[in-house]
Amino acid sequence: MKISDKTKYRILEIIPGALVWVTFILAISLSFLKPLWVIYFVIVFCIYWLFRAFYFVFYLAISWRRFKKDVKTSWWEKVQKLPGWQDYYHLVVLPTSKEPIEVLRSTFQNLEVSHYSLDKMIVVLSGEERNKETFLQNAEIIKKEFGDKFYRLLITMHPDNLVGEIKGKGANAHWAGFKAKELIDELGIPYGKIVVSYFDSDTCVHPEYFACLAYKYITHPKRERAAFQPVALYNNNIWDSMALMRVAAFGTTFWLLTELAKPDRLFTFSSHSIAFKALVDVDFWQKDIVTDDSRIFLQCFIRYGGDFGVVPMYIPVSMDTVMAETPWRSLVNLYKQQRRWAWGVEHIPYMIWHFSRGTLKTDKGEITVPKIPFWKKIKYLWNQTEGMYSWATTPILLFVLSKLPLWVGKDEIGTTAFFQTTPLVLQWLLTAAMLGMVVSAILFLFLLPPRPKKHSPFKFIIMLVQWALLPVSLILFGSIPAVEAQTRLMLGKYLGFWVTEKARK
Repeated sequence: MKISDKTKYRILEIIPGALVWVTFILAISLSFLKPLWVIYFVIVFCIYWLFRAFYFVFYLAISWRRFKKDVKTSWWEKVQKLPGWQDYYHLVVLPTSKEPIEVLRSTFQNLEVSHYSLDKMIVVLSGEERNKETFLQNAEIIKKEFGDKFYRLLITMHPDNLVGEIKGKGANAHWAGFKAKELIDELGIPYGKIVVSYFDSDTCVHPEYFACLAYKYITHPKRERAAFQPVALYNNNIWDSMALMRVAAFGTTFWLLTELAKPDRLFTFSSHSIAFKALVDVDFWQKDIVTDDSRIFLQCFIRYGGDFGVVPMYIPVSMDTVMAETPWRSLVNLYKQQRRWAWGVEHIPYMIWHFSRGTLKTDKGEITVPKIPFWKKIKYLWNQTEGMYSWATTPILLFVLSKLPLWVGKDEIGTTAFFQTTPLVLQWLLTAAMLGMVVSAILFLFLLPPRPKKHSPFKFIIMLVQWALLPVSLILFGSIPAVEAQTRLMLGKYLGFWVTEKARK
């Protein structure tokens, strides 16, 4: 009996979640059946993660040094020395859903004060028809205040319930991309002369962001086959948000900083920039998935047979931490945000499927693409699979299940010297592995924006001490939402797009 393509793809979707649950089942059952085996494994596992902590700190230090250098560089002066720089344009795509006017206004204010020629910027604000009334009111305010600041300001509204879409940012951006293409064709600007910045609607850019991006784009030998990833900070409302929100947000920042130091494995994440020609070749961001911001890298990577890369940019963009009207609602929203990010596990079956078939899904149907080198397929597939697996399993194995064999094995091996010294060894290893937490806590203070006058200077102490919550954050807002996401994919209970609530005091 021939297996359908749909069934084959479902089998691929089951694999990541199955790996996670097999790990947990084995860890629990063997703790009762062979506690000594599990204790040996736990010690080896802790040693491995101690080395991973040193690895994390090493690459974080590299990125931190580059970050400090690049934010002090006058990229605008460097761009103006490039011949023909005036021929290049920035296209800024801002999908919006229910964000209040205060959020949109601050985003546009930051665009306005960029150290770059605003007459080389085209800004697209794309709202949702299902929020038509609010969007049109906000759009009118934005048009009145900023309509004459840029080369072009395009206001568009994504229709609701289009065939083949899910409700989410990717569908909005897909629509906005084609509307921007119509404008660019009308203006007659060559696609190769445009670099696109795809931002969340709360993204506030560093003043030198567009100059840095222009310099890297113009000087890149394969600029039309490249994306550009900045440092994601969450400083917009950092002083007003809860401690757990700050720890979770900057945990993401520090993870991204370590990834920037290894561009050969880098994906696009959240707010990013990319060649317009590449977007046109893949029909823009995918409109039927949740994790469109990272999927766009894979679309381009497959379309060009692996000849596509992500260029690190050590220039920050700043977004909002999760903050709602009540602490409980904030915690719920944080969990949902992390679960949405963990839904990036949907890339694993996508990669296996398209790597093996040599095709790419577009609006025109599946097209045949150049062959990707085997080693590149293996490297990217391994990095994605290992990353998602570790995200879901490691904190639970380290901080929870590592104690189970010690508890259940007391009667069987409790009198041995090895058993009695194991807790001390594990405590030492886990304490040493917290080196990354200490370094993160220190760097966090240097990345904070100026303290608002309404906050006491003593809050700096809270900002430092809060990192003791990291193990809690890694489990409650790391492992558990990741396990849920992978379990949902395994069971075919697909996750829709959830818009993080934006609120500021």
